[in-house]
Amino acid sequence: MTAATATKTPCTYSIGRRLSLLLATQTVIGLGLLLATIYGITAMLFQAKHDEQLLGHTRVLKDMMQSASERAGTFEMLDKLAWSAERRPGTFLVVSRPDGSEFYRDPPASFDTEAKTAQASTFLVTDKSTGDVYTGRLVLDCSQDAKTGQRMAILLVVATLAGGIFVAWATFWRVRCSLRPLLDLADQTRSIDVGRAKQRLTLEEPAEELQPLIEQFNSLMGRVDRTYAQLEGFNADVAHELRTPLANLIGQTELALSRERSNADLEDTLTSNLEELQRMAGIINDMLFLAQADRGVKARRGEPVSLAELVRQVVEFHEAPMEDARLSIAIDGDIHLPVDEALIKRALSNLLGNAIRYAEPGSQLHVRIGQQPDGSARLLVENVGPSIEAEHLPRLFDRFFRADASRCEMAKPHHGLGLSIVAAIARMHDGFALAESAEGRTRVGFSVLGTGTAAA
Repeated sequence: MTAATATKTPCTYSIGRRLSLLLATQTVIGLGLLLATIYGITAMLFQAKHDEQLLGHTRVLKDMMQSASERAGTFEMLDKLAWSAERRPGTFLVVSRPDGSEFYRDPPASFDTEAKTAQASTFLVTDKSTGDVYTGRLVLDCSQDAKTGQRMAILLVVATLAGGIFVAWATFWRVRCSLRPLLDLADQTRSIDVGRAKQRLTLEEPAEELQPLIEQFNSLMGRVDRTYAQLEGFNADVAHELRTPLANLIGQTELALSRERSNADLEDTLTSNLEELQRMAGIINDMLFLAQADRGVKARRGEPVSLAELVRQVVEFHEAPMEDARLSIAIDGDIHLPVDEALIKRALSNLLGNAIRYAEPGSQLHVRIGQQPDGSARLLVENVGPSIEAEHLPRLFDRFFRADASRCEMAKPHHGLGLSIVAAIARMHDGFALAESAEGRTRVGFSVLGTGTAAA
């Protein structure tokens, strides 16, 4: 199984449908509980009504039978019971003697006396003349109320479902309307391409919740636009830098082949071509190094070393050009830090080479090493020479950038990647590059993050 098949793509879902389903479910549950409570209260009211009716009928029957027995005995009781049967519709009465035999029964009832919808009540009546105790059982017809309860239950269930469906539909419609700004933003995003890179997201009616997203996206597009412009400029600069040595190689080779040359002339041509090829190789190597730094490669730190000792080693490499320019150098301060020695030497070599190139002949260079409050080290190479304009300082570490023609003389050839490499090495050590220039003194350097102690 490949990694592509092993990684499952998460399923997409609709916010509108999910919200509609959740709110509909909550509505059904809420309405269901509310209407169930209403139904329960109604059922209790029906039950109280039935109990009250049974109690009222039972009290009347007891009083009637009691008074009839006192006046004329059982015959009067039978007449009174038969007379009352027509005046209590929806009921059915059976009276039993003390031995359990039937004393009185109403005419056949119009309802099922054994149904669940019928409710019964039992009462006792004492014949004072004989002392016999009669047992009466009164059954009340509750079928109409039961049907009303059933219809009410169906109505409540339908109302609950209808409420849930209505809330789901209304929520889905409302969510779609509310998400319209997102759809507009999606359409605007879809229309952005290379030809319309300056376009930014906007809403006719700014939404408070979406405004941070719009601002972040527009800020991102601004950074992408600047990066794209830098990339285009970088490509143009690379083509320009490589075109000159290629043109020299082609011209010198064509000239050498135009007529017969001596071995000495051919050797001079090959030597010149080798220099151009070495220059091109240097540009390509520097570009590859910068590409690795841009991918986030970090420096390999070793044991803490003396930064001043690394400076002295690099100074020995630049002794010849310093003697030619009659320059001296002073190293101020020292810090021991775990760094990548090769990278730090390369950055220092680029800084010293840059300082030697533009320093006034006979002046003194200064390499200042200081420790910052956060434990990082700062290395600055200072030279006396033409100041750099303030507007050029932020771009001093851009690739192929040159402040002016005075800093890229043909007598001092360089391809404009040295300070970019210094900035990359600083980033690889979790630091940053810095430059300042004023009153004829220029200081260019970088910081290195780490824990170190200042030398005594």
